[in-house]
Amino acid sequence: MWFSTKAMPSYEAILSATASLTASVILLRTIANDFIPESIKDRLFLHLHKISSSLSSQLTVVIEESDGLTANQVFHAANVYLGEKLSSSTPRIKVNKPQKEKRLQVTTDKNQEMVDVFKGVKLKWVLLSTSRNHVLKKNNKNGVLKEEIRYFELSFHKKNREMVLGSYLPYLLQKAKEIKEKNKTLKLHTVDYNGTDYWGSINLDHPASFDTMAMDPAVKTALIEDLDRFSRRREFYRRVGKAWKRGYLLYGPPGTGKSSLVAAMANYLKFDVYDLDLKEIQCNSDLRRLLIGTGNGSIIVIEDIDTSLDSAEDDKVTLSGLLNFIDGLWSSCGDERIIVFTTNHKDRLDPVLLRPGRMDMHLHMSYCTFSGFKTLASNYLRIQDHQLFDEIKGWLDKVQATPAEVAGELIKCEDPDAALRGLIKWFHNRANTEMQDGSLNI
Repeated sequence: MWFSTKAMPSYEAILSATASLTASVILLRTIANDFIPESIKDRLFLHLHKISSSLSSQLTVVIEESDGLTANQVFHAANVYLGEKLSSSTPRIKVNKPQKEKRLQVTTDKNQEMVDVFKGVKLKWVLLSTSRNHVLKKNNKNGVLKEEIRYFELSFHKKNREMVLGSYLPYLLQKAKEIKEKNKTLKLHTVDYNGTDYWGSINLDHPASFDTMAMDPAVKTALIEDLDRFSRRREFYRRVGKAWKRGYLLYGPPGTGKSSLVAAMANYLKFDVYDLDLKEIQCNSDLRRLLIGTGNGSIIVIEDIDTSLDSAEDDKVTLSGLLNFIDGLWSSCGDERIIVFTTNHKDRLDPVLLRPGRMDMHLHMSYCTFSGFKTLASNYLRIQDHQLFDEIKGWLDKVQATPAEVAGELIKCEDPDAALRGLIKWFHNRANTEMQDGSLNI
C-alpha cells in the first residue's frame, strides 16, 4: 500500500491551518466574553477549551472538587493558592467577605485562564463547571436536584509531567496551607441538611483561652500537655496503625465551663468546631456522611451524650452507629480530629463509651475552687490579691458554687471591694438555703 505525496498537504500547510484554527478559537473566546449571555457562554467556552487543548503538545490534569463524598484537597488548595496569585489584568474575579472575617476572600471565577510559573515552567489554570441532575423521591413524589460540578484543568507541556506531579502540586498544597493558617478564621459548624455535606457554619468568635479558664490548675496543665503531644504525633499514629484522633470526656455539673473549655481548646489549636447534635440526625448513614464532611484539624463536639441517644426518636441514631462513628472504619476518614463529649452525669453513660480509644481522657469540671476563683477575680476585677480573699476561700470550702455562679456575681460591679462583698453576701444567702434543706457542708 502506498500514498501519493502529491495528495497530502505539506507540513507548512498543516502548521498554517493549525495556527489559523487556534487563532479562531481565541477570537471566538474574546467575542464570547463580550457579547454572549452567561448561560450559553459556559458551554461554548468548554467546547472551545477542549478544541484548543487537543491541538497542542500540552498535558491536561483534571482536578475535581470532590471524589464522591470526599472533598478533593488539591482542588481547594488550588482555589486558595490561585486567589493569592490573581493579577490586576484578570478580567473576572470572585470576592466574598463573610461577617467578621478579617479580610476579603478573592478567588478566580469560572472560565478565567491564569498562568503560573514554577521553576521556569509555565502552567495554565482554568476553573470550569458542568452540571448533573439527581432524581429525589420524597413523600412518593419525584423531584430533580441540579448539582454543579466544578473542576480545575491544569495544562502544561507533556515533558514536565513528573515535575508537576512530584514538585509543583506538593508545593501548591503547602503554600495553600500556609495561606489558610495566616488568614484563618475559626468556624463553628452545625448540622444543616441544606448545607454542603450536611453542615452549615458561622464564625467562631469565642474569646475563651486556657488563661481565662477557672479550672483546676493540674487538670488544665494535663490537658494542654496532652493536646500538644497529640498534635505533634502524626507519624507516631501512622507507625502504630491507629487513626490520628483523640477523645475527651468533660463531665461535671452545669455551669462548670465545659462549653467554654471546648472554645479554649479550639482557640489554642486553631481548630474548627463541629457541633454534632445527635437529635438532629435522621439515621446512622447520615452520621457517617457528617463525619466525612468534617475537615482535618477539627474538634467534633457531642454535648450531653447521656441524654442525646435516649431522646433520639425511633432509634434514628443507634449506640452501635455512634461507636462506629467514634472508632470504627469510618473514623479513619480524616486526620488530626478531636472528639469531645460532655455530660452532667458520667455515671449514666454506657461503659462501652468510656474505654480508651473512644474517650481517652476524662476531665472532671468541678465546682469553683479557690484557684479557680483567683482566675475569675483576675479576669473580671484585674486583681491578684485582696483582704477579702481568705474569707471567700472559707466560703468555697463550705458552699458549692460553680464558676458560672461566681462570675455572675463578680460581673455585677467593677469596684473590687463592692464586687467581693456582693459575692460574700451571695454565699451567705446560699448557705442559709442549704441549711434549710440540710445540704450545707460544715
